[in-house]
Amino acid sequence: MPSVCLYFKVHQPYQLKKYEVKEIGNAHCYEDAEADNATINRVADESYLRTNKLIYELIQSTGKQFKVSYSISGTTLELFQKYRPDIIESFRQLVDTGCVEMLGETYYHSLSFLYSKKEFERQVQKHSDLIEALFGITPQVFRNTELIYNNKLAEIIDAIGFKGILCEGIDRLLNGRSPNKVYKSTGIETDISLLLRNVGLSDDIAFRFGEENWNEHPLTAEKFAEWIHKHTEDTKLLNLFMDYETFGIHKKDTTGIFDFLQALPHEILKNESWKFNTPSEAIDTYFPEDFYNVAQTVSWKDKSKECCVWCENMMQNNTLKKIYSLEKMVSQSSDEKLKDMWGRLQAADYFYFMADESCHHQWYHNHNHYQSAKEVYHSYTNILTDFEITLIQKALKTTQPFHNTSVGILY
Repeated sequence: MPSVCLYFKVHQPYQLKKYEVKEIGNAHCYEDAEADNATINRVADESYLRTNKLIYELIQSTGKQFKVSYSISGTTLELFQKYRPDIIESFRQLVDTGCVEMLGETYYHSLSFLYSKKEFERQVQKHSDLIEALFGITPQVFRNTELIYNNKLAEIIDAIGFKGILCEGIDRLLNGRSPNKVYKSTGIETDISLLLRNVGLSDDIAFRFGEENWNEHPLTAEKFAEWIHKHTEDTKLLNLFMDYETFGIHKKDTTGIFDFLQALPHEILKNESWKFNTPSEAIDTYFPEDFYNVAQTVSWKDKSKECCVWCENMMQNNTLKKIYSLEKMVSQSSDEKLKDMWGRLQAADYFYFMADESCHHQWYHNHNHYQSAKEVYHSYTNILTDFEITLIQKALKTTQPFHNTSVGILY
């Protein structure tokens, strides 16, 4: 019996100030609380609360046959706690239905997997601890930042104790095979299962829905369900992964996106051969049928070398190398506030904002108040300079001289 696995990414970074050179050494607050407040209230009112309510109603109206999963970053949960705790309560209500799974990820939505195994593992554990504290469950399936994946990730995540990873289903790696089944990683001994995003169908909702120049416009729930039902008999699991802000932010109410979501589960379930599963249920139900070999790192956007979203241009590389070069000083400081700030500064969003303009999506400016990639780079560089000075000053203050009284020499 084939199933649909629906996953949503929920992430908001802290909004950084436009930090000037003159502030270095004088102002150590890098974040814009007013912008944070405004952003969280906006996404809460236009997207999250309304969509959560609709998801809850769909779970009930389908007799709990409708199931979904969420990956919510630690920074997002912090911002919810500070500005809109009612959002956390609405997610708790969803979890309590037994039809919603919370996934593991990096706490700060960071690129730490690419730069520091130790920091990556710290963030994964920190995130799991927060999910357990807020929702009473321990994540069993992992989603790396922006679906960044290679074979090494499977080995690390298996050692941590997860049983599955969400990945991008890339045509050139599948080489004619279907993404609609469970895979295993190549070249390592691991029990980790890989769930591959069905790129075409996911992007039909996340990107093409509501686009009048698309040849399938308008996309209705009935039409989309027909596309799903037409999949061949060897389809075991059809994974639809997308940003939660698809509903209400990226796709406005006027596009009909909420009506589409409201009708979709019922249309899919009209065919009694289909059902919904959470990622954990899918892994427990379907045995891995093939290997997915990802020797080189990929992400949700299988981009060309000339248009890498996070870490290809000079500005991105310079700042990424710098932020992770501070790891030793941060660890030695034993200051939890500095460690947390270092983590928050690792958010992938800031490096995305430094990408070439041609890489940005149409909703690029929703969470970025800078005017250009260069402006982001200069402000972020200034912040890192001040942060490094703070770390050095902290180290100097905590270094105590040792006095050897027997010989009267100060070491």
